[in-house]
Parts: sequence; structure tokens; C-alpha cells
Amino acid sequence: MTRQQQARLTRYAWLSIATALLTIVLKTGAWMLTGSVGLLSDAVESIVNLAGATFALLMLSYAARPADEGHPFGHGKAEYFSSGFEGLLIIFAAGAILYAALNRLLHPAELNQMGAGVAVSVLASALNFATARILLHAGKVHESITLEADGKHLMTDVWTSAGVLAGIVCVWLSGWFWLDAVIAGLVGLNILWAGYGIVRRSCDGLMDAALPEEDMQRIREAMQPYEREGIAFHALQTRRAAAERFVTVHMLFPGAWTIHCAHCRASKFEEEVTRLLPRTTVTTHLEPLDDARSYRELPEESRPVLSPECRGKGKKCRFVSGRP
Repeated sequence: MTRQQQARLTRYAWLSIATALLTIVLKTGAWMLTGSVGLLSDAVESIVNLAGATFALLMLSYAARPADEGHPFGHGKAEYFSSGFEGLLIIFAAGAILYAALNRLLHPAELNQMGAGVAVSVLASALNFATARILLHAGKVHESITLEADGKHLMTDVWTSAGVLAGIVCVWLSGWFWLDAVIAGLVGLNILWAGYGIVRRSCDGLMDAALPEEDMQRIREAMQPYEREGIAFHALQTRRAAAERFVTVHMLFPGAWTIHCAHCRASKFEEEVTRLLPRTTVTTHLEPLDDARSYRELPEESRPVLSPECRGKGKKCRFVSGRP
């Protein structure tokens, strides 16, 4: 990641921090005006937003560090710590909201100045919505799971606020004060589910989960022209570290090919994958197609049956059946 890219990403994090500070003030004011436990739950989540955005800023700065001797693959996985931390904060906030909702359900209380409270909360939600859309777009463009998690968190905050406001309006119209606690409880459950999703995705990244099927399909498409030349592939392994992708694959060449020729084709394949999937590090391992040791880790049924030409000379080697 270049310095310009780092500066751009950290600007988004600063935007998230500024929005969180402003919405904390607005939502706390709305809660103090009305006494609504629903609005209190909304304000608590904004505090979590601030903590998550601050940690995101730190991790984005760390993830942007170049590779070094101790971290030869770079520091991109630091973003998963940020998104995981934010997911845990969301779960913590959900627990606090559910506790407050249960307490209010057991001890209903009348709400005050609901009109002013609703107006202040709507303003805070509008700010969150605008910031969330900006962060989600930036996360997609720059392939940053940190910005994406922060944007999704803010978007859940928007839906949370919408639910809380709907509950307050219902209380206002019906006079059923217990509805405030019920709405807050539903909001807490929704936030809990969102936090679980973010934590699960962060764990997948830290556990070196394979690339999504869409990316795998692009890699397989890049292989097809080479397979028509008599080159085979196996032992394909992929993983992702934030915006960085890593692909490792064995390429099997006819034994009559020179090392120079095989290396040129492998290099071209690596360039093609990088073109289809930017910010991808591709590592190829060259092996002879007509040597059984090339497939010793494959089960018997997956090993190729070679045509007669493959046992002799010629660049046009091909398989009769099977594919490594």
C-alpha cells in the first residue's frame, strides 16, 4: 500500500471518528430529553462506534507498513484484528442494551419531550447513514475489511435508530410504555447478530480461508489457455490478508520443454492472474508432467493418464483422461 493510499484510508477513519463523536452528543441529548431506554441503547452503540473507529485508525496505520524481515508477507492481517475487535464491541453493546431493555420492561416509565428527542435522533441517524455509505464504498473500492466493518456497523446503527424511533412513535400514539423496552430488546438482538457476522468474517481471515468462489473462477479461467498447450495444474492453494491475495499452484510441463520455456510460461500465467486479481502474489512450482513423483500427494483416481506422446518428446503433450 502506497503512502497516498494509506493517507486516503486513514482520512475515512477520521471521518468515522468525527461522526461518532457528534452522534454521541446528539443521541445522549435525545435520551436525556425523553428518558427513553431505546434512545439510551442508541447512544450506547454510538460510544461503541467511537471505540471501533479509533481502533480501526490504529490498525489501518499498522497494516499499511511495508513487508519486513519479521513479516515478509506484510502487515495486512492487522485489519482483521480491527474488524474482530469492532465485532466484539458490538456484541458487548448488544448485551448492555438487552440488560437495559429488561430492566425497563420490569419497571416501565413515562417518556418526556418525545418530539424534540425524535428530531435530534433523526439528525444523528442521517449523519450515520451518510458516513456509512461513504465507508462501505471506500471499503469495496480499496478492499479494506476494516472500513467495510466500520461502515456495516454504522449502517446497523441507522437501522437501530429507525427501530427505536418507530417504537417511540408507537409509545407516543398508544401510551403503551412497555413498547419502549420491547423495541430496545429487538434492537439489541439485531446488533448481536451483526456483531457475530463481523467476528466470524474476521476469524475466517485470520484462519487463512480460501478466496471466494468468484476469485477462484477467475484463476481457473486464467489456467484454460495453458491447459490447451499441454500444461496441467494442481495443488492450488489460496488465502487472503485484507486487500492482499496469495495464490500458490503447481504447474506441470511436458518433460521435453526447456526450463527457460517453462519458466516463461509460468511467469506469463502469474502476470495474467495478477491482471485479473490486482494485489495478488502468485507463486508457481514447476514440475515435469511425465514424472509420477509430480502427483504423489494426489489420490490415485485424480492422477492423469498420459497419452503416448507425453511419454516421448514434443511440446504438444496432452492427457487422455484425468486432470491433476
